[in-house]
Amino acid sequence: MPQHAQNTPVCRDCDGFATAAITTGTRHTDGTRATLRVTCPTCKGTGTTAPVANLHRIGR
Repeated sequence: MPQHAQNTPVCRDCDGFATAAITTGTRHTDGTRATLRVTCPTCKGTGTTAPVANLHRIGR
């Protein structure tokens, strides 16, 4: 039987791509490019979010 992957909720702000490397355009003295590493503040770099608790409506 085929194994199915678990359904993990993907972060809506980063769509699962939690970390990005941005090139600044400048170079270090050894010739490599200077890059900034940025992580998603919503999921804190995991790419997934915790399941949302069910909201219950009570009363009218």
